[in-house]
Amino acid sequence: MVLIHGSMDRSAGLLKLSRRLDDRYRVMRYDRRGYGRSRPHDGPFTMDAQVADLQQLLAGRTAVLVGHSYGGDVALAAAQRLGPPQVHGAVVYEAPLSWRSWWPGSTAGAAVTQGDVSDVAERFMTRLIGKHRWVRLPPSTRAARRAEGPALVGELLALRAGAPWEPQRICVPVLALAGSAGADHHRASSRVIAGEIAAGRFAELQGARHFGPNTHPDDVAALIIDFIDSLD
Repeated sequence: MVLIHGSMDRSAGLLKLSRRLDDRYRVMRYDRRGYGRSRPHDGPFTMDAQVADLQQLLAGRTAVLVGHSYGGDVALAAAQRLGPPQVHGAVVYEAPLSWRSWWPGSTAGAAVTQGDVSDVAERFMTRLIGKHRWVRLPPSTRAARRAEGPALVGELLALRAGAPWEPQRICVPVLALAGSAGADHHRASSRVIAGEIAAGRFAELQGARHFGPNTHPDDVAALIIDFIDSLD
């Protein structure tokens, strides 16, 4: 199993979820290009590059892919391009569909074209965690997150420019998750994914928001385990 983090995150962001799965599965977490231990990175930050990185990590092994937010789009793009038998299935939590015409223009990711990339990264983080939490972070942490601006801007601009995957070309089972307390467009994206992919299904986590894998790891892990059991 490979856990794929979202924008402005890193592999440690999925540690709670990983700990609830690694007694059953061989779980891999990694910092995507431009984040955490994979920073600095010259790019590109296209979806093709993200899938190539994942394919290199898999090294021919079969896996279930689990992606949070943008990581969900990476999982779906990899499911399309690598397909069975290398990808056994995919679980995505509120993967954005920001290339769709109905996607709101007021989201945190929509502001990636406005200003210096470091400032964009700071605005993105404060939008997600709140200004009060941002200013309480150690200066070194804030500097590290600002330095991830190139990856954030590069990947989200590429995502908005065109569809990174096509539902009719995904031939593996997909579980699309969403939190009941989150944004309407996030729940809508998961429902659309489940509805448009032939072997797609949808599940909602009561009380969870966009960071459900971190705030509700037991619930997310239980759904993943049930999903994998259904594949056998």
